[in-house]
Amino acid sequence: MELTGQTALITGGASGLGLATARTLAREGARVIIVDLPSSNGEQMAAQLGVGALFVKADVRSEDQLAAALDSAGGDLRVVVSCAGVAPPSRILGRRGVHDLEDFRRVVDINLVGTFNVLRLAAQRMATLPALDGERGVAVMTASIAAFDGQVGQAAYSASKAGVVGLTLTAARDLSEHLIRVVSIAPGIFETPMLLGLPEPVQTALAAQVPHPSRLGRPDEFAALVAHIVRNPMLNGETIRLDGAVRMPPA
Repeated sequence: MELTGQTALITGGASGLGLATARTLAREGARVIIVDLPSSNGEQMAAQLGVGALFVKADVRSEDQLAAALDSAGGDLRVVVSCAGVAPPSRILGRRGVHDLEDFRRVVDINLVGTFNVLRLAAQRMATLPALDGERGVAVMTASIAAFDGQVGQAAYSASKAGVVGLTLTAARDLSEHLIRVVSIAPGIFETPMLLGLPEPVQTALAAQVPHPSRLGRPDEFAALVAHIVRNPMLNGETIRLDGAVRMPPA
């Protein structure tokens, strides 16, 4: 599917991988809708994208808020990219005691249930559209290499992202009759706001773990893959590792 003239909605689109994706898709000619929390700078980011870009405040866990955000597409939503997520570290048994169950639920609720909420409500709307070159829409979900290489302190995050990986093929098969593709990206160590907040020596050490290219991934590289997924009709039901061949150690 060509991006020019299509409407694309990106959750978590006010920063990090989501913002890079919003910028790339806008440059490719798509009308972009940024969905993020009210506390984000999404309105400012949308204004920078130019005419037609829109910011909608919504929590991906809320059916009503998300439905309103999707409806802002005006009945012509072709691309949805789920980038909203959290990654608070906590050991199952640590110095502060046992892993808080509500913290675990919150991570899974945002990263996995929220992603599914976006997928199901977007697919509901895409299924009503006329087909373009044999397809109605594309959904891109964000997993993580933590789904495969979960480190110490990543129990909730790894479990939530493994859920996204497990959802990918099933969703692609479920939605094939509606001509909707589903693909996930599992990024490695990327220059996100969370990682860039770490001390410089820590960032350098993390980058050195990547075989080639031996550096942190750039958000625009994630965004470039999103754009390619949208364009390539044979990409479906797959989780693509975007990680420079890194395999994370236990800690």
